[in-house]
Parts: sequence; structure tokens; C-alpha cells
Amino acid sequence: MRDVGRAALWAISGISALALAGCGGDLVPRGRVVSTPKPARSARPAPPPSMEVRQCMAKLQSQSVAFTPLPDQNFGGGCNALGSVKLLDIGVPATNLGAMTCNLAANFAAWARYGVQPAARLILGAEIVRIETFGTYNCRPIAGSGKLSEHAHSNAIDVSAFVLSDGRRISIERDWNGDKRTRQFLEVIHASACKRFRTVLSPNYNAAHHDHFHFDMGGRGGFCR
Repeated sequence: MRDVGRAALWAISGISALALAGCGGDLVPRGRVVSTPKPARSARPAPPPSMEVRQCMAKLQSQSVAFTPLPDQNFGGGCNALGSVKLLDIGVPATNLGAMTCNLAANFAAWARYGVQPAARLILGAEIVRIETFGTYNCRPIAGSGKLSEHAHSNAIDVSAFVLSDGRRISIERDWNGDKRTRQFLEVIHASACKRFRTVLSPNYNAAHHDHFHFDMGGRGGFCR
């Protein structure tokens, strides 16, 4: 019985040695002090969107507008994108859509769907298949001014052209003073924009806007030109 117990002890010792060898040598390397790793600091959770932004996002969802909420970002120099979204599908394809404040995005989607598209059907006899823009967020001042543009707060968009289902392309630069129907279309959608955005600038405003409509949700009062 004593020999059996001794054999069992040797077997257990052999198994332990093999297990340690399978771990690649010493569990704690000689000559080194192993410190207990400090727990990683958990990232501070981002604050929830404001009630106004949540209501705006709910409005977009109720209108079947596809979008992605974006995290708040500060880029320095006073430039930021707060309470912003990225529009994915507003019913009419649009180019260069980056970060937009939710309020701007909601009004742009409504303008495209209820202002631009019906006007194209009625006046031009065709569907809008693409709205071309110069973009949204841009950390820059207002042209000729030291004051930051609403683009620097993802609160503005510049619309440059419209592509129709029959292949025509109507641009602000070329067609603002074009034929009668084209002018009528652009005037109608310009007037529609003035009902939705706080600031609307066209080629009638100054030379800097000779090739686009500028829409933003800045300021307290409305300005339409």
C-alpha cells in the first residue's frame, strides 16, 4: 500500500511538471517584479442628447428619413458639430451631406421632399433624381468677415444643382438667369426655402453666392435674399 501511494505521488508530480512546461517555462520569470495591472479608466459616457435634439430625431423617424446620430465634437477655434446627424436617405439622393444639426437636417429633408420635388414635377415635368451640394460642415469664417460661418457649427448647407430624370442638370450658376421655366423653378424652390430656413442666400445676395443657395438655421430672425 505504501508503494502504491508513493507511485501516485510521483505521477501527480510528473503531471504538474508537464503542465508547467506547457506554459512556456516559469510562470513568474526570475529576476523581474510583476506588478498588478491597474484597471483601465473607463471612458466617460457622452451626455445624452438634449430634449430638443431628441424631439427632432423623433420627427425625422416619423417622416421615414434615414439618418445616423453623430457624437458631439469640438474641433478647436470655435468650430464644432453639436446635436448633429448624417442624413442617409431623404427620398431624394443628395451629394456631400456631412454633419448637420438635426434641425437643419429636418428642414432640408422637408424642403427636398415637399418643396423641390413637387416644383420639378409641376414646372419642369420631371422628377429630381439628385440634389448636388457643396457640403455642410466647414471650419471657416464668413467670406469677407472674421466671424465664423454657420458651416463651422454644422448648421449650414450650400446647394448648387439639381439633376432631373430626363437628364437635364439645372445649376444655380448657369440657370439662375436661364430660360423662363428654369427661372420659375429656382424662384419657387428659393421661396419655399425661405419658409423653412432662418437664412437663405442666393445669387441675388452677393457675388460669393453666384453658384449656390446657402441655407442655415443660425440667428434669431429670418433673412431671405
